[in-house]
Amino acid sequence: MTRPVDVHPLVSPWGRFGLYSFYIDAPEPAIVDTGIASSPAEGMAPALAAIGRRIEDVRWILLTHGHIDHVGGAHALWEMTGRRAKVVIHEADAPMLRSRRAHVEEYLAGRGRYLADPEGEAKVTAAANAVISGEMEPSSLLSGGESISLGGGVTVSAHAIPGHTPGSLAYVLDGQGDVFTGDAVQVHGAANGFPGYTDPAAYRSSLEYLRDEIRPRRLFLGHPYRRADGTPYGVALDEREAREAIGQSLAAEGRVAAAACGCLEAGLRETGSPYSPFARVAEELGYAGDPTLEPSPFFTSLHGYRTQAQQTS
Repeated sequence: MTRPVDVHPLVSPWGRFGLYSFYIDAPEPAIVDTGIASSPAEGMAPALAAIGRRIEDVRWILLTHGHIDHVGGAHALWEMTGRRAKVVIHEADAPMLRSRRAHVEEYLAGRGRYLADPEGEAKVTAAANAVISGEMEPSSLLSGGESISLGGGVTVSAHAIPGHTPGSLAYVLDGQGDVFTGDAVQVHGAANGFPGYTDPAAYRSSLEYLRDEIRPRRLFLGHPYRRADGTPYGVALDEREAREAIGQSLAAEGRVAAAACGCLEAGLRETGSPYSPFARVAEELGYAGDPTLEPSPFFTSLHGYRTQAQQTS
């Protein structure tokens, strides 16, 4: 890389969450993650105009994973670039970009099994229709290990970091140490106060890879994830904060894993608890959050441990 490249956070509100996207001010400008359907027009375009940039000039849309609040604005943003921007995503999460229904199927296969909400499928369907701006085929499918040229000697490398989703990616601004991880570094969770991941073993391995191999100089998270004391991290973490966030993420996963394994060994029990059949986990961890609020990370993660145990038994 011939010169430092500026990174500008683009923050969009959505319910209880702050959605973080990032503008990489390269010769071929890139935006990492796209928020929801309204984010490009209502959040990104005005923010870029304020720094003298145009959303029409964006040439790359880099998606860290397929969740609704990260790909929801992709089609709208692509349209605003005159369909000139290239849209890239990991091949494992590409179905979430191609199909609104894929988000409903993910819900039904995972957390929806525990929420006992007869309207759950309809609610997720309505949310997908409302906040995903359009179904689309990505320009390129990644698997990790690719290098993307943003012109002028500026390159971004893609690294597979599965766990939060099967197709989670980290994008590294080469030579600068800026790392964009979306939701792959959960710390102690965001608004729900619980870390969410579908594959616990992969999540832990990816955190160790980020800590030991990538070693971010600056870390850009997808939401205001929280420390153990409940205080949120900012939009961009410096090198010390990045190490701390990754370390706290590993420690949090370790505590959840110990409680989950104990619960599974004792046998799952259906009770009147809102955390059923994992009430023992919530009690052991002192977790008192509402497990029904989307994205329901409590049930997402505990289902991951249950699936992992079934696969190894």
